[in-house]
Amino acid sequence: MEIMNEPKKLYRSTTNRMLAGVCAGMAEYFNIDPTLARVIAIVLFITPCLPALLTYLIMWAVIPEKK
Repeated sequence: MEIMNEPKKLYRSTTNRMLAGVCAGMAEYFNIDPTLARVIAIVLFITPCLPALLTYLIMWAVIPEKK
C-alpha cells in the first residue's frame, strides 16, 4: 500500500514576518532558519548583477499568505 503525501506548498509567513513574510515563508519551505534566509536575501539585494529586489517584490505579490 502506497501513501501519497501532499506536495509542499510555498506560503508567505504571517507569524514570523519582518516585512512581507517572503523570507520566513521560504525558510519554512526549505526547512532553514529564517534569519539565514534574510541574510541571504540582503546579500542578494546588494549584489548589483542580480535583480533580487524585483524578484522579492514579485514573490510578495504572487505567493499567498498562510492561513
